[in-house]
Amino acid sequence: MKIKIETTVKADLADVWSAWITPQDINQWNFASDDWHNPSSTNDLRVGGHFSYRMEAKDGSVGFDFEGTYTRIVEKSLIEYLLGDDRSVSIEFIPVDNGVKVVETFDTEDENTAERQKHGWQNILNNFKRHVEAKFL
Repeated sequence: MKIKIETTVKADLADVWSAWITPQDINQWNFASDDWHNPSSTNDLRVGGHFSYRMEAKDGSVGFDFEGTYTRIVEKSLIEYLLGDDRSVSIEFIPVDNGVKVVETFDTEDENTAERQKHGWQNILNNFKRHVEAKFL
């Protein structure tokens, strides 16, 4: 099953793209709730390149590495990757009148309900929007 989420970020395409791919920025927005954080990230943005984002509860009770390999990149337009369990993810960056629409489509996993996954990924995307708008506006 595929899930699609989206948001519109009020910023220039170059700034939105940069905040999505830069590890220092990723560490500021890549978490689903305030009791989690993303203490470290690596990103080799090229087809065949690998990324790894460390996501942890702030109290240290649980954490995991969110990792994947890039399969397609269109500069400032599209990023596609496969996660370690072969689920696919696509992120589109679409210029619109008031900024950039970011549309993320991903395959669900079997551990959590589709609704929980959609909610978690949307929360992360909302954090991304807040981070970019605070940084660049």
